[in-house]
Amino acid sequence: MRMSQLFGHTLREPPADAELTSHQLALRAGLVRFIGAGLYSYLPLGWRVVCKIETILREEMDGLGAQEMLMPVIHPAELWRATGRWESIGPALVRIRDRSGRDYALAMTHEEVVAELARREVQSYRDLPRVVYHIQTKVRDEPRPRGGLLRVREFRMKDAYSLDADADGLDAFYSRILTAYQRIFARCDLHPIPVEADSGMMGGADSHEFMLPHPAGEDTFIHCTACGYAANVERATFRLPPIEPQPLEEPRPIATPGCETIADVANFVGVPTSQTLKAVFYASDDEAGGKRQEGGSGRQAELVFVVIRGDLEVNETKLRNLLGRGELRPATDEEIHAAGAEPGYASPVGLRVRETRDGPGVLVVADRSIEVGNNFVAGANRPGYHFTGVNYPRDFAVTLLADIAQAQARHLCAHCGKTLAAETAIELGHCFKLGTRYSDAVGLTYLGPEGHERPVVMGSYGIGVGRLMAAVIETHHDEYGIIWPPALAPFDVHLLTLGTPVNEAVQAQAEKIYVDLTGFPKPVRSGLRSGLEVLYDDREESAGVKFADADLIGCPVRVTVSRRSLKAGGVELKARWAQERRVVAMESLVEEIQQMITGRSSTTRGRSTL
Repeated sequence: MRMSQLFGHTLREPPADAELTSHQLALRAGLVRFIGAGLYSYLPLGWRVVCKIETILREEMDGLGAQEMLMPVIHPAELWRATGRWESIGPALVRIRDRSGRDYALAMTHEEVVAELARREVQSYRDLPRVVYHIQTKVRDEPRPRGGLLRVREFRMKDAYSLDADADGLDAFYSRILTAYQRIFARCDLHPIPVEADSGMMGGADSHEFMLPHPAGEDTFIHCTACGYAANVERATFRLPPIEPQPLEEPRPIATPGCETIADVANFVGVPTSQTLKAVFYASDDEAGGKRQEGGSGRQAELVFVVIRGDLEVNETKLRNLLGRGELRPATDEEIHAAGAEPGYASPVGLRVRETRDGPGVLVVADRSIEVGNNFVAGANRPGYHFTGVNYPRDFAVTLLADIAQAQARHLCAHCGKTLAAETAIELGHCFKLGTRYSDAVGLTYLGPEGHERPVVMGSYGIGVGRLMAAVIETHHDEYGIIWPPALAPFDVHLLTLGTPVNEAVQAQAEKIYVDLTGFPKPVRSGLRSGLEVLYDDREESAGVKFADADLIGCPVRVTVSRRSLKAGGVELKARWAQERRVVAMESLVEEIQQMITGRSSTTRGRSTL
C-alpha cells in the first residue's frame, strides 16, 4: 500500500477529549475516526488490524470444531420476551418498532437466536454436541461511552455458543474453550488473568472473565497472591477477622448531634466503624419488586432496607442477584419515612420486619457481617439519635441474611485467610455456563437414547474485537506511538524514502524493494497476500514527518532507503521495538526482515503466563 494513496491520515495531536492512550493513538495513527458518542469508523489501517484479530479468532474457534455462521442484528421482540430479558435488561437493550408496530431488539448478544435456531435444528442426542460462532456487530445503549474503543455503543464481537446433552458435556467443552481463549490472547501478546465472575444478565451458574491488569481498566478484580484465588469485585468473597466477644449490653439511646456519616457517629461515640451498623435504602420499581397498589393498576415501588456493618460497603450486584431484581435505585426520603425509618438515623430496631419475602412489613436484607461483632451503634429512627448496645438477633429481625458485602483490598481471603489485593483491569473476554436457562424458556429439548425429552445445556463465550485492539495498544506503545505485535500489525514493513525531492536512484531502489518484498512468502502467518505486507511511504515529505509517522503507526520493521544508505551498500533496517539501526545489503534484506519478525513473534508467544 502506498501512503500517497491511503485513505486517512495521521494526526500530530489527539482530540482534547481523548483521555486513554489507546484512544489517542488509535486516532492519531489513523486507525479509527469518531462519528458520535460511542460510535467509531475503522479506517483502512485499523480495519486491517481488526481482520487479523478476527483471523486468530477464527483459527482458534475452528480448531475447537466450532462452525462459523452469521445471525442478524435485529431480533423480534418475541424471542427476548420468551426469556424474560426484554423486561429485565433495562435501557441498555436498544428497542425499536417498525412501521407496522412490531417490536424488535438490536442485538447486544445472541443467546435467544441460538436457542431458537437450535430448537428447530436439534432433534435427538445424535445432533449433540454442537458449537457455533459468529463475528457480528452488537449494539448497547451505553449511558457513558468512554475510553475510545473500550466502552462503545456499537462493537464487533466474536461470540460462540455450545450445545450439549448434559452438564458434564458443558464442563468438558468449557475447559477447552478457556484454554483456547488463553491461546488467543497469547497470540495477541496479552496476558490476562482468568477470574470468577458474576453472570449478570446472561444468567447461568458459573462464568469467568479474562482480566488484563491495567490502570486504564474500567473493572476491578480481587485476588489472593498466596493461594491464587481471583474474582471480579462483583462476585468476590472474603473472610472477616474474628472479633473478641463482649458481654451484651442493653440498647440505650444517645444524642448524636451533627453526626451525618458513619465515621462521624463512630468518632462521637468512641467506637471503630466496625462496631456500627449502616442503613442503606433502595427501591425497586420493576415488575418483580413493585407491589400493585390497592384500587389501581399501577405498581408501587418496593423499599429494600439493607443493613451492613459500618466498615463495609454494599455490593449491589450481589444484592440484585439475591433479590432477583434487574434495577435498584436509591430510595427517596418519603419512601424511607413511609416505612417508619428516619433517613440518616435508621435501623431495623422497632420496625415491623417481614418474616418472608412476600409478607407484611419492611423488607430488610442484612449482610452476614452483622453476626461478626456485638454491641453495635445503630440508628434510633429519631433525628439526632442513635442506639448503643444493639445486638442481632435479640434487638431486631431481618428478612434475608446473606453475603452482600463488597470485597476490598486488605480483606482476608475466604480460602486461605491471607490478605487480598485489588487491581483495576480491562475485561478481554467472558465465558458463561448458561445451563438450561434459555432452553427451558424456549422449549429447547432433544430426545435422549431412551426416547425421553431432555433440555439442551448451553454455554456462551464472547470476545470484543475492538476492545482487544484497544488493549493491545494500551500495553504496546512508547512515547512515539504504537508497537504492534507482528501478528496484528496493519503491515509487516514500513518502507520509506528520504530526500525532498527524492533522488532518482533512491526512488528506483525503493520501488524495486516494494515489488520484491510483496512477492516473497510470508514468514509468520497466512494473510491477504503470499508475500510481506508493505506500507510504502512514497510521499514528498520531510524525513522527520516520515519517521514520526512510521513510529506512530507502529509496523514491526522500518526499511529506509536514502542516498546515505545506498552509499553504505544497502538500506537501513530498524525494528520498531529496538533502538538499533543498521545498514543491510539488498541481497540479505528479506532474510533479515524475516528473522526480525519471527524472532519477535517467538518472544511474545514465549512470554505467555497463562
